[in-house]
Amino acid sequence: MNLSMKLQVRQSQSLVMTPQLLQSIRLLQFGALELQGFIEREIEQNPLLEMVPSAERAASALPQAPAVRDGDDDVGGPRRGHGPEFSVGSLPTMEDIADDRPGLLAHAVAELGDILPPGDRAIGETLAMHLDEAGYMRTPAEDIAASLGCPVTRVVDCLERIRRAIEPAGLFAGSLAECLSIQLSRQGRMDPVMAGILSNLDLLARRDFAALRRLTGEDEDGLMEALSEIRRLDPKPGLQFGDRAIHSVVPDVFVSSDGGSGWRIRLNSRALPRLIMHNDYRDIVSRAASAGDREYLAQCQNSAGWLIRSLDQRARTILKVTSEIVRRQEEFLKRGVQGLRPMTLASVAEAVSLHESTVSRVTANKFMATPRGTFELKFFFTVAIAATDGGDAHSAESVKLRIQRLIAGETVGNVLSDDDIALKLKDDGIELARRTVAKYREALGLSSSIQRRRELNARCRAS
Repeated sequence: MNLSMKLQVRQSQSLVMTPQLLQSIRLLQFGALELQGFIEREIEQNPLLEMVPSAERAASALPQAPAVRDGDDDVGGPRRGHGPEFSVGSLPTMEDIADDRPGLLAHAVAELGDILPPGDRAIGETLAMHLDEAGYMRTPAEDIAASLGCPVTRVVDCLERIRRAIEPAGLFAGSLAECLSIQLSRQGRMDPVMAGILSNLDLLARRDFAALRRLTGEDEDGLMEALSEIRRLDPKPGLQFGDRAIHSVVPDVFVSSDGGSGWRIRLNSRALPRLIMHNDYRDIVSRAASAGDREYLAQCQNSAGWLIRSLDQRARTILKVTSEIVRRQEEFLKRGVQGLRPMTLASVAEAVSLHESTVSRVTANKFMATPRGTFELKFFFTVAIAATDGGDAHSAESVKLRIQRLIAGETVGNVLSDDDIALKLKDDGIELARRTVAKYREALGLSSSIQRRRELNARCRAS
């Protein structure tokens, strides 16, 4: 056997993961807030990039999906040739959404005017700005005092006055126990028994009623009566002002009725930064003094152009995927969770002619505002549970809703075990194993039938 060396020319194709391709992939999976931060950093680093002001973005052309109609019910196969179109329709802003409901901060500041003297209003307003969505003030008084340059004792004094007087009771509390304690004190019901229970909320969470009886010295009836009072309190008084959704979620897509039988799908202009190349970039490049400067600016120009195209492609891809989701989940928009249909990433990817991994990135960290509320796109993807009668399959979320309703309808003499729930679901045409029922029940945060029976009996005795 002769060994020799020789040169050969071979032609082949391979995918090279360029920095630009990596950037496009990262942009797809960014949520609205992450994208905003990324864009701001790019603008700082690239002198040729310029962001369009928000007012102009709202009025400028954005990709818009064709209206989804009731007749578009062929969800089995791919749909091609239905790309997004351009529209100049105005979009609802986050300010519009916020104006529809009272704000926690605005309410707190208005209340402070009657509680604190003018000299302490600035402290009170600073405290109000540190409230979380539940209405708790978890920022240490030392940090507030340091930011304002005033004594800690003055901040603590303001905080105590606010807690004693503000409505609803429990706002500005530092913990759950303090929140409940304030409410009980306002009602004149804060006694040693209540104090003992609130000091041991971990025992209450574990439903260790025997330990609570020993600590408080109460018999079973007395303890159940006290617990019944505590359950009627509001553990998160700030949520009634509706700020939670505004602060924690920025929708990427809005879905609304088109006034007929279809749905209008639009991107949120406030969550989609729009970039343009600086108008004078050619003059900037021509005025560059050295070859190194010109090379740097040429790189900036290429990078800016790629980023602008990537953002446009990201918007179109999000719109394409969300349009398919709306088309498949139209019954959910009409009827709620009970109308949610089984849907997988693979089936949507095939329908919109994209790779499954692309659809997965598109649906990561994205939210869609619908007439039923604001949901993460991942929420709409759920496994199929076959129907025993050969009808349409059920989604896991709709089955969980059925389990929740069955348990909500229990009475003292009719508490359902997991086997009982499985039989009732089977009567409705849903075949589900007992262990799967238990898994769904636990995912809903519902206790076992034994614990539920004990609680119902205790409530019955306390009432």
